[in-house]
Amino acid sequence: GWRWAALLLTFFFTSSLLSKLHGKRNVDNEKFYAKGSRRDAFQVLANGGMAGLLMLAAWLFYRAGSASAVSAIWAAYAASLASASADTWATELGTFSKKEPVLITNGKPVPPGTSGGITLLGTLAAATGSLLIGILTWLLRGELSLTPSIILIITLAGLAGALVDSLLGATVQAQFYCPACQKQTEKHPTHICGTQTILTSGQPWFNNDLVNFLSITIASSIAALFFNIFT
Repeated sequence: GWRWAALLLTFFFTSSLLSKLHGKRNVDNEKFYAKGSRRDAFQVLANGGMAGLLMLAAWLFYRAGSASAVSAIWAAYAASLASASADTWATELGTFSKKEPVLITNGKPVPPGTSGGITLLGTLAAATGSLLIGILTWLLRGELSLTPSIILIITLAGLAGALVDSLLGATVQAQFYCPACQKQTEKHPTHICGTQTILTSGQPWFNNDLVNFLSITIASSIAALFFNIFT
């Protein structure tokens, strides 16, 4: 239905707009991030795969006549997009922070762009992006039986997903080092200069796409749990 599409398109358009705001900053980010602002198929699956599965589940339960299950799935679906939005908003707007990021695990300063690095501005941006999806979750509820508490549930679940994303980025996500540029990077097997990168921390198979998928899955699970407890 159009309501589900509207929520998805809100995430897509706001994220795309933020990514295009400052071209030079995105060019600079190319030196660190494994992938640029243009999404590939794996990034689409990592950020939208859970939403797609939940849409399919909602359709099946709707045909079975289980309205309560559809409401819970709507909450989980919204949380998956809230988490993806929160992560994108934090990444795109957090770089404007005048204060150096700190690692989420120990609070030590790290260079901008470091996986697991957070700022107050980035965290507030994440909360705002998640809140936007939360408000739309309530406004687009249609015939679903929801209370205004869904706004808080989605906002907190989305923010939690973004924080889990940072935590996984700081602990298990693969981080590499370019000896030629003397810079940390997510790029592998070679940096943009063509030099082979060296694994410095994390698991070599644990990339950003997997981090995104797991954090979004956790956000969806939190929303479904809170929905069943508090509504």
